[in-house]
Amino acid sequence: MADLRFFDKAGPFTLGELAGRIKAELADAADADRTVGDVAPLDSAGPSDVTFLDNPKYAEAFAATKAGAAIISPKHQDTAPHGVALLLSKEPYRAYALAAQAFYPASVRATPHYGAPGIEGNVHPSAKLGEDVIVEPGAVIGAHTEIGARTLIAAGAVVGQGCTIGRDSYLGPGASLTHAFIGDRVLIHGGVRIGQDGFGFAMGLPAHEKVPQLGRVIIQDDVEIGANTTIDRGAGPDTVIGEGTKIDNLVQIGHNVSIGRGCIIVSQCGLAGSAKLEDFVVLAARVGVAGHLTVGMGAQIAARSSVTHNVPAGEQWGGSPAKPIARWRREIAAIQRLSRPKKKT
Repeated sequence: MADLRFFDKAGPFTLGELAGRIKAELADAADADRTVGDVAPLDSAGPSDVTFLDNPKYAEAFAATKAGAAIISPKHQDTAPHGVALLLSKEPYRAYALAAQAFYPASVRATPHYGAPGIEGNVHPSAKLGEDVIVEPGAVIGAHTEIGARTLIAAGAVVGQGCTIGRDSYLGPGASLTHAFIGDRVLIHGGVRIGQDGFGFAMGLPAHEKVPQLGRVIIQDDVEIGANTTIDRGAGPDTVIGEGTKIDNLVQIGHNVSIGRGCIIVSQCGLAGSAKLEDFVVLAARVGVAGHLTVGMGAQIAARSSVTHNVPAGEQWGGSPAKPIARWRREIAAIQRLSRPKKKT
C-alpha cells in the first residue's frame, strides 16, 4: 500500500469498473460487483486488494496470495488460488499499470513540492504563463519564455531566455533549461540539464578553440527524462528527442543527436555527437553509442555494449564492440570452453 502522506488514493472500484478501465476480461461475470480498494504485491495483498502476475517466476507467490483479485494472463488461469477473482489480460503488467493509475491518478503527473499553487519564483515581466501554471520558490523564469497551461516549474528550476514549455509539463527541482523547446506532457525530473553547450572544440596548438554551439534542443510531446540526465544543444543542427521516448536517470546525450519516437534509454547510457536512434530503439543500461552512427528502427542493444558500427533495423546486438547477439553469445561460449580446466588423463 502506498504511503498516503505522499499519494492521494481514489476508489474503491468494482471489478466490473476496473476491468473496463484496464481493458481486461473478468473470468467470472458474477465477480463484476465485487469491490477492491487498492493495488498490492502478490505476497502482501489482502482480500480488498488487486494484484497481478506477469513473470512466471512468481507463480509460487501467486499460488499463495491472499488478494481479492488478480490480473493474470489467460494461460495462468488454471493455477489461480480458490476465491481470487481473475481479470484476464494478454498484457498483465500493462493492465496493472492502468489499475495503479486508476487508484493513484496523481502518481503519473507532477504534483507541487511546496504544497501550494501559485507564482512564487522570479518571473521576468516578458514571460508568458498559461492558465494554472505553478512556479515554486527559487525558480527563475527568463525573458521571453512561454509556459503552457497547468505546467509546474519546481523549486530552484531555471527556464532560460526564449525557451518554451508546453501544456501539462513538469520541470523538476533544480533542473535547468536553455536554448530549448519542450512539448506537451513532458516530465523532466530533478537535476536535469537541457540545452547547455555541446562538447565541441577545434583541437590543436596553441589552444583548443571552442566551436560555438548554435543549435537548439527540441523535445516532443509525452517524453520523460530521468533525474540528472544531460542533453546538449546542437552545434548547428538541433538535438531532437522524439515523441513518447522515455529516458532514465544519468544519461548523457551529446550535441546533434537525433532520437526517434518511443525509444527506451536506460540509465548511464551515453550517445556521442550526431548519433541517431530511429523509432522504438531500446538501449539497456550503460550502452555507449559512438558519434555519427545510426541504430535502426526497433533495434535493441544489450546492457554494457559499445556500439561502433551502424545497427540494422530490428536487430539485437550486444558486446564490446557490439555485434549481432547470436554471434556475441557464441563468442562468449567459445571463450568459456577455452578457459575450462583440462581434464587430467
